[in-house]
Amino acid sequence: MAYKKLGMVHTSAALVPMFEQLCQKILPEIDLFHITDDSLIKDVIERNALTPATSRRVVEHIASAESAGADYILVTCSSIGPAVEAAIPLIGVPVLRVDQPMADHAVKMGGHIGVIATLPTTLAPTADLIRRRAAAAGVSVEITERLCEGAFQAWITGDTEKHDAMVQAALKELAGQTDVIALAQASMARVVERLDDSDRQVPILASPPLAIDYLKTIL
Repeated sequence: MAYKKLGMVHTSAALVPMFEQLCQKILPEIDLFHITDDSLIKDVIERNALTPATSRRVVEHIASAESAGADYILVTCSSIGPAVEAAIPLIGVPVLRVDQPMADHAVKMGGHIGVIATLPTTLAPTADLIRRRAAAAGVSVEITERLCEGAFQAWITGDTEKHDAMVQAALKELAGQTDVIALAQASMARVVERLDDSDRQVPILASPPLAIDYLKTIL
């Protein structure tokens, strides 16, 4: 039996081990490969926006994954989510934003959703996706956004303790105000594993495990 091939497009090589581990655990039969280009997220951060030129390169990477034989493509960066959606009608295999399953879970779990991000360029696209998925489901939601400014820079420079502490502080703040919290970036997923039970007053959703769980139902 030929196993299906899953292609992943990343904007940070640091995410590759996390997704490798998740797939080994949840999708062990899937043939997995990665395309990584950190210049994409660097350009988004530098320009504080997802530009048409960067969007075009995102589409090209997704097309390259299809050309490499992917039966399904997962893009793991939420900051380039709008470009991923633009690519979908142009690609001959299914393409998934990593945060879409998380957004669908969030709108089912409560009317007041907290969204935490470490980049402003990720916060807005994730909140927008949740609003659109809620509208598609016929659900009304209120969203409270929190930006952990400086946390992403700490993460990419290796100061994971500072990154985690900033995200944990935002989680504690929003836990008393919302029904569920969505972490806007895949890089934040590791923080959930380090939380004490006392910090989990509401469900906390991270996109990587939810995306791989979703793919298991399809692949």
